Amino acid sequence: MNTKTEIKFSDLEIDSRILKSLKGLNLDTPTPIQCQAIPIAIKGSDIVGIAQTGTGKTFAFGIPMIQKILLERSQGMVIVPTRELAIQVTESLRRIAKDFNLNIATIIGGENMGKQLFALRRRPQIIVATPGRLIDHLKRRTIKLDQIKTLVLDEADMMFDLGFTPQIEEILRQAPKEKQTMLFSATMPPEIARLAANHLKLPIRIEVAPQGTAADNVEQTVFVLKANERFSYLEKIIKENKGSILVFVRTRYSVRDITRKLVSLGHHATEIHSDLSLVQRRKSLDSFKTGRNRIMIATDVAARGLDINGIEIVINYDLPDNSSDYIHRIGRTARAGKSGRAISLATPNQLKNIRAIESLMKMTLKVTEFAKLETISYRKPRSKNFHSFHSRRRRF
Repeated sequence: MNTKTEIKFSDLEIDSRILKSLKGLNLDTPTPIQCQAIPIAIKGSDIVGIAQTGTGKTFAFGIPMIQKILLERSQGMVIVPTRELAIQVTESLRRIAKDFNLNIATIIGGENMGKQLFALRRRPQIIVATPGRLIDHLKRRTIKLDQIKTLVLDEADMMFDLGFTPQIEEILRQAPKEKQTMLFSATMPPEIARLAANHLKLPIRIEVAPQGTAADNVEQTVFVLKANERFSYLEKIIKENKGSILVFVRTRYSVRDITRKLVSLGHHATEIHSDLSLVQRRKSLDSFKTGRNRIMIATDVAARGLDINGIEIVINYDLPDNSSDYIHRIGRTARAGKSGRAISLATPNQLKNIRAIESLMKMTLKVTEFAKLETISYRKPRSKNFHSFHSRRRRF
């Protein structure tokens, strides 16, 4: 479906009651993934959707799910890989569901089980869950899947990366055979292709951007330098830019170490990683979203699913082990049509990593080798040739 003809939500066979809710939210024009997925989902077809985080996937599956619930008094379920994403999906769906008094239960690890049991006793029409905690409830028989008519697997490739394959398979086995399944993923590795072949009924594939497509409007730069110089470069970038900055590192230990160093130097920084409790993670995210801390140091737990607008710079303090994670990381900036920058601090032995990223994205990155700290400015460049005067370019 061509989105260049200014298609409106009213063109997508959406129930008039939901259209009224969307109008109340000042939403009139669907995103490309919504344009393509909503009419197909409303017809009841299974879907395999390839789209990056931040493209509007939640409403792409949420609108058809809510419409089916209103018409058939059925139940829907959304499975997501992380607690943060579950909370975010719940908040998004509630924007529409509140107009119809639909209950949504969020079933995630790290939260009191009693609170979740109370929510389940209210017979929610929609359940948003992480795989591990959902399996806990299935074992306790506090959740039954027999009324599920719409099942969504969101960020499916991340769930596989996190080792949730057995849980996903078990959930699909226990869910009714006669249901609609929608699978959304940023990439399509063989494991997901097999899962779709085994569990989906003649799914229609929707791909709004080729796999490996980087976020639009992101200026990407790689600086090759010695490992012991990275923190000095990081602090220089922070000092020369006043906007919000998200820094990705490989390990939880590094997150804590870098955060402590930055705070000791007077910077307003917070951290997020899997060792933090759910309350701590939500507090950290809130402080970053509201600007109380303009710097967040994170592991890849923040690479996907977190809807934080206005991040000006993403810094890869450590390059990711998986090339596709680079795309997810830099997708945290340049959201909602804005521009952004991604700066990667690579070491000389990471040439293969850089080549792999370039191969995946089918583009050449701006690479500056052993740039001098005192001569580099990290402020927004005035022209596309900003990096041309730097030290010699590594040839690939």
